[in-house]
Amino acid sequence: QVPFVESGGGLVQTGASLRLSCAASVFTFSSYAMSWYRQAPGKERELVARITSYGGSTNYADSVKGRFTSSRGNDKNTVYLHMNSLKPEDTDGYYCDSAYNGGAYWGQGTQVTVSS
Repeated sequence: QVPFVESGGGLVQTGASLRLSCAASVFTFSSYAMSWYRQAPGKERELVARITSYGGSTNYADSVKGRFTSSRGNDKNTVYLHMNSLKPEDTDGYYCDSAYNGGAYWGQGTQVTVSS
């Protein structure tokens, strides 16, 4: 069973906003920190955001700080990435991961494309 199902991506213009969702399964969701990554074909996967198990603390890559916010709904086993002021350089596939999974399995991701 795929542990993560990402959704919410799309094609938007510069300056737009999107909210990505990641539905998780197969583990006790509320016990683990969750992370968002992004990756384009042929490029390294980049850590975008991390949120602790109960959402008390978040960390962001410098490239998205002040524009992206992560939150989570432990009652829904879902983590979110709220993306504002999108730029063309944010174009990528976006993936989530948990501290429990540690990169062992990846979902299909959700594609974000920002046009200039």
